[in-house]
Amino acid sequence: MLRLLDRLQPLALLVLRCALGAIMVAHGFPKLFRGGMAADVHLVQSIGLPGWMAYLSAGTEFFGGLLLIVGLLTRVASLAVCINMLVAIFKVHLKNGFTGQGNYQFPLALAAMAFALICLGGGPISVDRLFGGRRR
Repeated sequence: MLRLLDRLQPLALLVLRCALGAIMVAHGFPKLFRGGMAADVHLVQSIGLPGWMAYLSAGTEFFGGLLLIVGLLTRVASLAVCINMLVAIFKVHLKNGFTGQGNYQFPLALAAMAFALICLGGGPISVDRLFGGRRR
């Protein structure tokens, strides 16, 4: 049984990348392409950060999510997503607690997923591997 589970590790990394990537794309797309940037810039400024960081955040969500789905520059994209989620936790959600309305459970889970991908990489089912990624 354990051997079977060990053989599924490449698939597990693919599922992890695709789940995190899809969530990030879904959050970045409306900001970039459906007129959501003005509200996002306002939100970012209201938490004491420069407005241009909203564009960086939305770009990280959308384009970083796409990179994660295909497994290209997985560790770099995961680092950007992890930083993005940590900022969201500490600047927006932390004050609402772990279980309250607007809590930080979801961004914490996304940050943990991104951290795992920083450590593990995209795995053998990734574009990274096609371009000479390290083989285990």
